[in-house]
Amino acid sequence: MSEDQGQIQLILPDAIERSACFRALVAGAPRVVRGFASGEDYLAAGAEAASGIIVMRWEQPDGGGAALLERLCGRADIVLLVAAERLSLAESRAILRSGAYDLLSAPLDPRAVRPAVDAATGEWRARREAEARRREAAARLAALTPREQDILEAIAAGLGNKAIARRLELSPRTVEVHRANIMRRAEAGSIAELLRLRFVAEAGDMVRSGA
Repeated sequence: MSEDQGQIQLILPDAIERSACFRALVAGAPRVVRGFASGEDYLAAGAEAASGIIVMRWEQPDGGGAALLERLCGRADIVLLVAAERLSLAESRAILRSGAYDLLSAPLDPRAVRPAVDAATGEWRARREAEARRREAAARLAALTPREQDILEAIAAGLGNKAIARRLELSPRTVEVHRANIMRRAEAGSIAELLRLRFVAEAGDMVRSGA
């Protein structure tokens, strides 16, 4: 399996539909595709540990499509496609707002599934790259002391050295020393790069928390 592609997992109760989609996805492509007859089978097989693309039917044998969706959409390492036969506008909006990447019409047309999965794979790669950038930024900022974190917050608020000194009850010279240490510890070549690191780290935290 290519590391930049992930697994493709089909949670499709209908065996004929599942087989047709499987064949369409593996044809001429070095992909790992796994099929499951239900969400229960998917969870029982331990497939939840794999990252990548999931295509699931909203209509599950146990009626647990909503519960499965909620469980899967809480993860940042998958991109989810939901196939459904009949949904109200409110249900469609709720599914997309919960974190599903796209809605597909069911019964699934294998010829339409492949381009949908290709698009989802591109989104999955983009998310992986964004997470790698977030981790790098967070690691660089983690080297800062609590006092340096306070000064970074003040810098991000647009305060100059004198204003920071008054806010934190420090001397301007002490603020200058801290600023130099912040730049060194964060390995930032400029204030713009420092603020970009902070934005990237915090933006990732907001996405994961659902803010």
